[in-house]
Amino acid sequence: MVGYGTISCIIGGQVLSAVSGGTMSVVVGIVIIALICWAIAVFGMKPFHIYEKYQSIPQTIVLFILIGSAGPHFNASLQSVGNSATIAANRLSFFSLQLSVPLSWAGASSDFFVYYPESSSKPMVFAMTFVGLSISFIFVNLLGVGLASGVSTNPGWDTAYSTSSGALLLAGFDGLGEFGKFCAVVVALGLCSNAVPSIYAAALDFQVLGKVWKAIPRYVWATVTSIIYLVCAVAGRDHLFLIFQNFLALMGYWLAMLIMIVSEEHLIFRRNRGFDWTAYEDPSRLPLGVAALASFLVGWVGPILGMYQVWWTGPVAHHLGDTGALSRIEALKEQSGKESMSSFAPAVNPDQGCLSFTLSLQHLHAAPATSSSSLISLD
Repeated sequence: MVGYGTISCIIGGQVLSAVSGGTMSVVVGIVIIALICWAIAVFGMKPFHIYEKYQSIPQTIVLFILIGSAGPHFNASLQSVGNSATIAANRLSFFSLQLSVPLSWAGASSDFFVYYPESSSKPMVFAMTFVGLSISFIFVNLLGVGLASGVSTNPGWDTAYSTSSGALLLAGFDGLGEFGKFCAVVVALGLCSNAVPSIYAAALDFQVLGKVWKAIPRYVWATVTSIIYLVCAVAGRDHLFLIFQNFLALMGYWLAMLIMIVSEEHLIFRRNRGFDWTAYEDPSRLPLGVAALASFLVGWVGPILGMYQVWWTGPVAHHLGDTGALSRIEALKEQSGKESMSSFAPAVNPDQGCLSFTLSLQHLHAAPATSSSSLISLD
């Protein structure tokens, strides 16, 4: 949660700095975004819910304006690079990374769904969550790929992207003058819709560590969390952003294991006897977790063998494509000459780092569906 909050602050700071023409530093922009997020999260679920419900309206409008402004520069004719095996591997990597971002809410969704009435329909809760996340992620993914594809043919966009992802986002509003800058500010403020749930969930995560932790008010933990990711964002605005992008890509693996372990517990082992909810704070009544730990460790065998990431390439992945996945990554880095390429080898226009920017744009709308409004909103 802190990682995603950090990335949201950095991107928001980049956009605000770009809008100001450099008169406002990225640090000041980061602080502004962090303060807004803290102010919303610290007052609890009610103001947070109101904000999440209505912020999506202007956010959605300006993103459609962005499509109209930047759409003519999207390059839909770009071809994937490599033979069929390489392209298939790149697309699988792209898909797995995109899946890891919405999956990250699996561990925190209960922090919000706990406010639903016990009589809530399980299929309806699932449908709201699935539809809300699917619409938002598909929408910004396509928009992100479109913007990134234009970098290869638009020198202005290429210059902006070499500055920051936020500068490229602002470049998409070129031609709209001051109104375009206003739209970019709205987009930057929309990043709070992702960071606020992260703060709220992280604060609750602190409290469930034990009775002593729970005795400390939630707003204190929300403040502590905000300070942590503010410091991380300011200190690492030049390098930590890329590190977090690459590290958070690994989250999809353990989240998939978590989902499987919890699903098996619900559907197989506890299907008939249910859970004793009164035992969750009593260590003497809780299992040691040996079975869950063993399942988790066994689950890592597959990713370790087949992982295609910046920090690790498995032995199976070495044999994919023309010269192996690792050689393919190095070749793409040499071609692009851009550090931002190091997230993954994307399926579309790898030489321009489409995936890296797509991941950045994703943080505009990455919050879980927390109300029925999620069916029509992009939060």
